[in-house]
Amino acid sequence: MTIDDHDALVALLRSTPGVTLRAADGRDATARYLARNPGLSFVATDGDAVVGCVLAGHDGRRGYLQHLVVVPAARGRGLGARLVGQALDALAAEGIDKTHIDVLASNAEGLAWWVRRGWAHRDDIRRLSFVRSGRADA
Repeated sequence: MTIDDHDALVALLRSTPGVTLRAADGRDATARYLARNPGLSFVATDGDAVVGCVLAGHDGRRGYLQHLVVVPAARGRGLGARLVGQALDALAAEGIDKTHIDVLASNAEGLAWWVRRGWAHRDDIRRLSFVRSGRADA
């Protein structure tokens, strides 16, 4: 994935139920993310069309996936699993063994997809967030 994929990425994310876009998904923030985590995020294409994506990064200890999306017409063929596999392989090459993903509690389909692939739901932690700017869409 490169910043040149941003417009297609946003269009894909906007058209996908269960995905929420925030200010952090803007072009400048995405460019910073990709520069900070080079070679860890991927898009899947069919011709010129972006049909899938996954963003990945790490903090030096743990990996984090965001926005795994595959268009409905391309689902059921293992594309999502391949995108995740590429991201996990790239993270492993950076020495990252454990990876997290946040899934909206209301996204039952997404939660089920991850659980079917061996990802564990955590009941022992709660994610807390602080928004310095006070912007609800940060």
